[in-house]
Amino acid sequence: MGFTIGTSRSIRDIRGGTRRRGRASDCTAVAEYTGLWGWAVVPGARAAQGLCSCGRTDCPAPGAHPLDFAPEVPAGATLDEVTAAWGRFPGAAVMLPVGRAFDVLEVADPVGRRALVRLERMGLPLGPVALTPDGRAQFFVAPGAADELPTLLYRMGWDDPRLDLRALGRGDHLTAPPSDRAGLGPVQWLRTPELDTATRPPTARLLLGTLAYVAHRSRT
Repeated sequence: MGFTIGTSRSIRDIRGGTRRRGRASDCTAVAEYTGLWGWAVVPGARAAQGLCSCGRTDCPAPGAHPLDFAPEVPAGATLDEVTAAWGRFPGAAVMLPVGRAFDVLEVADPVGRRALVRLERMGLPLGPVALTPDGRAQFFVAPGAADELPTLLYRMGWDDPRLDLRALGRGDHLTAPPSDRAGLGPVQWLRTPELDTATRPPTARLLLGTLAYVAHRSRT
């Protein structure tokens, strides 16, 4: 699978720590992503009053990008390893590199909610779904979706440039719950990660027809 999930003791430490404190600390959240779900994590910038914590006054994406000087925390890192690494960047946003364990199909929040209901009723396999504070629903799918999206949409008859549906792939990063994005508020889960789908998200073609249809209907 390309990574080693933490030991059962590490998993208990992560989940037990969450229960003991009543809410996950930044380190606990990062350790859950690396140790349970097998995702690499990157410390990200925060934004307050339109200013980015990266220090650039001309930052093009305040509070919505990785910190250039912060090293990645690799997939499989334990809680102790995360604590040591993340302690160097207190308050950093939790960001996930896209294009490795997953790509992302992104639509507007209302479209994503309606599509999710349809997909669940159809019994299709689904991965995690995140909701950003600026109203975007992000469906985790198998890597490669970003490269395949134009061809898939064309073959399905949905190659409409006005369609509000895009993909995130290699080189992109998304802000992970519960971190704040761009000073607008926290990212949330519409569908939380699970062990089977976090490591093996569905292929884009299984979800794309429904997402495109609902996105198209939302414009009429």
